[in-house]
Amino acid sequence: MEGINKQELLELLKEVISEVIEQHPLTDDEVQWVRLAIQEQARKAAFRQAVIDKTLLGLLSSGILWAMYQIVDVIRNHWR
Repeated sequence: MEGINKQELLELLKEVISEVIEQHPLTDDEVQWVRLAIQEQARKAAFRQAVIDKTLLGLLSSGILWAMYQIVDVIRNHWR
């Protein structure tokens, strides 16, 4: 394994994968299923990213509102 560099390993893997695909091609139903599975994973990833974005936005907004409240409270107490 030490004698094989990364490029040679990639070429070897490509050859093996090509041979396996040629020996066992997917049917039309299997291809459709794989495409639907990929679309579903992409949809789930987009949903997770949207949840993360909205959560961070909510936390940031809450932090800004809290800081503004603290500033207003300090100003009110200072000018009494």
